[in-house]
Amino acid sequence: MNSFYIDKLAVVGVGLIGGSLALALKEAGAVGHVAGIGRGLPNLETALKLGVVDSFTQDLTEGVTDADVVFLATPVQVLGAVAERAMPHLKPGAIITDGGSVKQAVIDAIEPHLRDDIHFVPGHPIAGTEDSGAEAAFATLYRDRRCILTPTKRTADEALERIRQMWQLVGSQVVVMDIDKHDRVLAAISHLPHMVAYALVNAVGAYDRYDENILEYSAGGFRDFTRIASSDPTMWRDIAQTNREALLEMMEQFETFFAELKEDVAVGSGERLFEFFRRSKQSRDKIL
Repeated sequence: MNSFYIDKLAVVGVGLIGGSLALALKEAGAVGHVAGIGRGLPNLETALKLGVVDSFTQDLTEGVTDADVVFLATPVQVLGAVAERAMPHLKPGAIITDGGSVKQAVIDAIEPHLRDDIHFVPGHPIAGTEDSGAEAAFATLYRDRRCILTPTKRTADEALERIRQMWQLVGSQVVVMDIDKHDRVLAAISHLPHMVAYALVNAVGAYDRYDENILEYSAGGFRDFTRIASSDPTMWRDIAQTNREALLEMMEQFETFFAELKEDVAVGSGERLFEFFRRSKQSRDKIL
C-alpha cells in the first residue's frame, strides 16, 4: 500500500488538468478532501456533481485554507496573481505546485511572493486534450505520460520528493529538468505545433478562390492534424506571450524547413521531395 496521502488538496482551476489530477488521486485513495476553486459557478457545480471535487468555492482564501497541497491549473499569466493572493492564507509547510506549460515566467511571477514557510515546486504534466472544463477531466489522463518538474534554488528537497510521488502515483514518469531546457523543449514539441495548427486553420479558412468555406470538405488528415487548434485560446495566448523567445526560435526553425520544402515543390524535383519526406518519416517513426 502506498503511504503517500494528501489530507486536503486545493485545485485552483477545475478543468481538464486540475480535475484529472483530482480524479486520479481519488481513484488511488491518496487524498482526503479536494476543494475546487474557480470563477465559473456552473463549472464548479458540474465538478461537484461529477465527483471531481468534494467541495467548491469562488473564494480563493476559503479554498486554500488548511490545504496541504495547492495545485494551480489556471492560464499561465494568472498564476502569479493567484499565488500572491493565496499566500497569506496558506498554512505553514503547504506546497504550491502548478501545471503551467511555461516555467521561467511562472517562477518569476510566483517566487517573489513566497513566504519562507511555504514550498513551491514548479511542474508541468505533459498530457492533455483539446477539451476543457470539469466535464473533460478523467482519471487516466496522466498514465504513461511524462511530468516535468523544474525545481529552483528555493525548492526544498522534501517538497520536490512529495510532488514527485504525487505524479508517480497517478501514473506519470517524472523527469526533473533545468528550467530553460524545459521552456525550449516545450516550445519545440508542444508550442510550435499548436501555432502551426492555428495558422493552418486560419490559412485554409481564409482561402477565397471559391465562394464557399472549403473547411467543410476537410477529412481525416486535416482534422487529425488540426485537432489541437480547438484548444483554449486564452491558454495559448498566454503561452505564446510568456515563452516568446523560445517559441520564436522554433518558429524560425520551422520557417527554414518550410522554405526548403517550398523550394523543392517549386523546382519540382522528385528526388529532393522524396528525400525531404523520407527524413521526416524516419524521425517520426523513431518516436512511435
